[in-house]
Amino acid sequence: MRNIKNFILDVDGVMTSGKFLYSTKGKIYKEFGAHDSDGLKILSKYINIEFITADKRGLGISKSRISKDMGFKLTLVPEENRYEFFKAKFGFKNTIYMADGIYDAKILKECHFSITPNNARKEAKKYSDYITPSNSAEGAVLDACIKIMKRFFKYETYKYPF
Repeated sequence: MRNIKNFILDVDGVMTSGKFLYSTKGKIYKEFGAHDSDGLKILSKYINIEFITADKRGLGISKSRISKDMGFKLTLVPEENRYEFFKAKFGFKNTIYMADGIYDAKILKECHFSITPNNARKEAKKYSDYITPSNSAEGAVLDACIKIMKRFFKYETYKYPF
């Protein structure tokens, strides 16, 4: 088994429902799930967890949840630069990637282990090693954390509720 070092997650469509709520003032809300932070909290003891987003307009909202509330690093990376950024910063062979979109498919294909939410784009699902039973913002990240703990870290079953 390879030494897995990173779990990298896309924000929108993975941590969020992927829906953007607009008013006349612009993008004002994103819908995050309630359970995903539990899995990330447990998994963060074993692996580096970071987030990426291409959503410049909603960056403040994502920072509020991902960085301020949960304490994880979040990097703004445009879709067209994502593959090269990912390759240079994390590499593929020791990294798990969770994403949902068409621009993520190439990265999902290259990573050691790839995960998509149940409601991801078909292009992303095509290269996914694991498709969560839950949709994004409805526990998909918690599903992913449980899968990673079982597969890569042989967690102690009596210690956690899963």
